Amino acid sequence: MKNLKPGQEVPELILKTTKGLNWDIRDNKPETFTMLIVYRGIHCPVCKKYLEELNTKLEDFRDKGVNVICASANNKELALKTVEEWDIKDLNIVYDFKVEEGRKWGLFVSEAIKDSEPEVFLEPGLFLIKPDNILYSASIQSMPFARPKFDELLRSISFVIKEDYPARGGA
Repeated sequence: MKNLKPGQEVPELILKTTKGLNWDIRDNKPETFTMLIVYRGIHCPVCKKYLEELNTKLEDFRDKGVNVICASANNKELALKTVEEWDIKDLNIVYDFKVEEGRKWGLFVSEAIKDSEPEVFLEPGLFLIKPDNILYSASIQSMPFARPKFDELLRSISFVIKEDYPARGGA
């Protein structure tokens, strides 16, 4: 696992969206942050609830200059099924985030323990990335639970913007 730290440039990431576009983190120029949320995949009911909540708060993030993208290791078919079956119509969903690429981001990888799970998949992560592709913060889980709460994150982003608060944890 690579030790990606705040203050470092994030790895290259180019993925396809469920809307048929290419999404390249290098081309993404948010006002304040890109928020990359990595979710486990369509098999995860915790992910469903988390992304559906995010969908209701998307405008709040946009109002703070945050571009939101949600990624998983799911293939195109499963990603399209996710968009179809979950209440996430406003979210940008990308797919085929390869396990090897996820390791560069410091993500944990799990093997299936149930028939409904993929053979291997990425565990959750939430990354705030500055417009110059420098990592500001990361929250990485080894299982589906204990993810950052969106209301708290919105308040924190407001504080960071107001106080010009620097990234921490890069030493």
